[in-house]
Amino acid sequence: MARRKLVYEGKAKILYEGPEPGTLVQYFKDDATAFNAEKKATIEGKGVLNNRLSEFFMTGLNNIGVPTHFIKRINMREQLIRSVEIIPLEVIVRNFAAGSMAKRLGLEEGTQLPRPIIEFSYKDDALGDPLVPEEYIIAFGWATQQDLDDIVALGLRVNDYLSGVMYGVGIKLVDFKIEIGRIWDNDFMRLIVADEISPDSCRLWDLETGQKLDKDVFRRDLGNLTDAYTEVARRLGVLPNGGPAAMGKPTLIN
Repeated sequence: MARRKLVYEGKAKILYEGPEPGTLVQYFKDDATAFNAEKKATIEGKGVLNNRLSEFFMTGLNNIGVPTHFIKRINMREQLIRSVEIIPLEVIVRNFAAGSMAKRLGLEEGTQLPRPIIEFSYKDDALGDPLVPEEYIIAFGWATQQDLDDIVALGLRVNDYLSGVMYGVGIKLVDFKIEIGRIWDNDFMRLIVADEISPDSCRLWDLETGQKLDKDVFRRDLGNLTDAYTEVARRLGVLPNGGPAAMGKPTLIN
């Protein structure tokens, strides 16, 4: 296969030019970062797990009519996705108080919120991805009011789906973050779910024990991150016997 053109490299993924116009190849790295990349490590198998888990969630969303950028998985670490214009916001959906929200409001971690709460942060690593109100988003032209209404609707639909899937395997969906992209069909613009959905971007706690099965394991030195992600994949039926190393043979793009 010819060497592909690098489009973008982030903390956990690399984007390459896709085989067809309007497509990209998304490669999942084993790198783990926390606290705005102040803490870093390479964790073997993490990229394989996140690729398979994100495939599982994105496919599920596509199947229930929630549009995503996901087209298909290519191999153990790569998937083919639609190229989108990313809105420079992280969309955070919270069901229980945890992390920065718990600290900001003085809430005990795990406190159930009165309803799902959606927050927005401005995607800028140098600034620490600060929370921004809707007024800023509209004033700076990052999104329109109609965009925000549609984003909130998408976020709540993703939350309904993920919460149900996780509850069915004994996992509490505490919170998660997604990114939203714009695509155009001729002159018609649509918003779709982009980036990834994985334990890197969700807080997942065991329903009975409260054991953390997400990136907080790495952030807080609570154990082996691969073991936590493997447990999520095992419960969802994503993980074949043999662990990450057995997750299918590559199917290369010509």
